[in-house]
Amino acid sequence: MRRLALPIAMLLPILLGGCGTLPQPFYGNPGPEGAKLAIPPPPVLIIPPPTQALLADDSARLYAADLAAAFVALDVPSIAGPGQKTDWRLIATASLSGNDVIPAYTILGPDSKNYGSQTGAKVNEADWANGNAQALNKAAATDALALCNLLASVNASVQQSNPQSLENRPARIFMGNVTGAPTDGDSALALDITRDLPSIQGVLVENPAEADFTVSGQVKTQPDTNRQLLVQITWTVRDSNHRAIGQVTQLHDLDPADITPYWGDVAAAAASQGASGVQQVISNATLQKKSGHKIHG
Repeated sequence: MRRLALPIAMLLPILLGGCGTLPQPFYGNPGPEGAKLAIPPPPVLIIPPPTQALLADDSARLYAADLAAAFVALDVPSIAGPGQKTDWRLIATASLSGNDVIPAYTILGPDSKNYGSQTGAKVNEADWANGNAQALNKAAATDALALCNLLASVNASVQQSNPQSLENRPARIFMGNVTGAPTDGDSALALDITRDLPSIQGVLVENPAEADFTVSGQVKTQPDTNRQLLVQITWTVRDSNHRAIGQVTQLHDLDPADITPYWGDVAAAAASQGASGVQQVISNATLQKKSGHKIHG
């Protein structure tokens, strides 16, 4: 069988593994797409136009829009507009200090609780009072960047205080269907990866409604050179909102006899490596929720 090029550091365990009876086509080779993570968006941060920030109404709306755009650029979904008591809100105010204006910000949670406050960078009082668009935009970008640390602290506090948070329990994983494999591949791969997925960081559940993450598999085959089959297995991980957060892709050439009439040990090898990649995707997603600068209500 033709192997894909592998980093030298990965070759030694593969060669050692070859001394046993387990076929090795998928070991150490999750493929170039292995364990990619797409971070799911958190709840939206609402930024009302500030009414106590020494700005005229038009300037206040402009500044709220600038703040929202600055947060979006930092991967924090934000919208400028009136907020509800059930929203995460950033309330901006300002005060005079000599010839400067000092913006200040407070984060209010869905329970209207104050989750933290922080002052911003000084802005020239004349530019602020006149609603200078360039000055307001610069202030918003500067303060949004500094506020990310406060948002990270808020996120950590919320997660640590929630007993059902992934910070305080193992992830619940539901194994969905595997489709597209010839012969008994669908059932063999699903069964084998179900055996390999449980770990310290995750437990399997039988009800998808209880799952934090759902894993599904798709297999594609096509004729390749030397009468072999090019086999691609893609494991997709979705969160509880059905958003794809990562994929692990395995790719290799196999002799048709390797998976006919049964996948057997090939399924075991593929599932073992696939489970390792899936666990990494889930670990990355969990760590992002713990340490990211996003608000999770």
